[in-house]
Amino acid sequence: MNLKSWGWMRIIRLVLGVIIVIQGIMMKEWLYMILGGFFTLFAIMNVGCCGTSCTINRKPGRSDEPVTYEEIK
Repeated sequence: MNLKSWGWMRIIRLVLGVIIVIQGIMMKEWLYMILGGFFTLFAIMNVGCCGTSCTINRKPGRSDEPVTYEEIK
């Protein structure tokens, strides 16, 4: 696993997920354990819409083209 690609947001998600899992274990609440497991899994796999995982791939050079408008009467 390459830890150099981990950003601060991904680390925060991992820490929060682990904290939620630990709290779920201490409180014996399955819902918290499952929720914390999801947060932890999302951070490990780098999925979800948190930071850079949901970026839009834009084609280079398309933003420089002028936009033409048509007047509607």
